[in-house]
Amino acid sequence: MPRASLTSALCYRDPKAALKWLEAAFGFELVMLIEDNDGNLAHSEMSFGDSLVMIGAEWTEKHKSPASIDGFNTQSVHIHLDGDIDAHCERARAAGAEILMEPADQFYGDRTYRCRDLEGHFWTVGAPIRAVSVEEAEAASGLKVVKGWA
Repeated sequence: MPRASLTSALCYRDPKAALKWLEAAFGFELVMLIEDNDGNLAHSEMSFGDSLVMIGAEWTEKHKSPASIDGFNTQSVHIHLDGDIDAHCERARAAGAEILMEPADQFYGDRTYRCRDLEGHFWTVGAPIRAVSVEEAEAASGLKVVKGWA
């Protein structure tokens, strides 16, 4: 797999449990696992389509899992699907994801849901369901598209 130009890296208190959970909940595939001499995870990468996410342990007082800092997050991760978003949501729910927003159609033509993982990271998952013009999106949302509509 060619290296992605941008890869998110998430830390977990229990990164090995996170690897299993991300596979069960979202369908990620483990592509790299490096352990230290004690069997602790040193580095890992999981793929989803043409993208990667790195999963690791907490490594400084300022780089923590949301589970260690009262659930606070400074980012969320978006998964783009080309498939059944409702079935994906049920898979995540069955794996223990806390569904924060049930699947819903969006003004920009995707159907999305939001969830929180086993340690509190926020995830948004979306799949295109229809093509929407700039004019349709602006009329439906009340927003003005200034640049970049595909």
